[in-house]
Amino acid sequence: MNISGLVVRTNPKYLEEVIKSLEESGMCDVHFHDEKGRIIVTIEAETTDEEIYKTKALMALPHVLSVDLVYTYSEELEQAGDMFNPEEVPKILQDENVRAEDIVYHGDVKKRI
Repeated sequence: MNISGLVVRTNPKYLEEVIKSLEESGMCDVHFHDEKGRIIVTIEAETTDEEIYKTKALMALPHVLSVDLVYTYSEELEQAGDMFNPEEVPKILQDENVRAEDIVYHGDVKKRI
């Protein structure tokens, strides 16, 4: 199970229309909104692929300007931690002299988006 909190942004003049579209989509729960066009939603998904699908579908709704991921929890990642082998960690991540901003991520999630 994956649970994510997102901020959906729209032009304030379309706020009620976008809220209605989000609620009717069946892909998320709407929790809060403000007069500036920011809407707080959560999505639940069984897999990361489903979570990405839902996020992209929300992005495609009429009058949605952006959808930003604020928080995510994934049982898949938690279960992966149980299988974690410290010996498989790349050497660059074990080097205390390497700055985080010098590490480039080429992971799986970028390929799915």
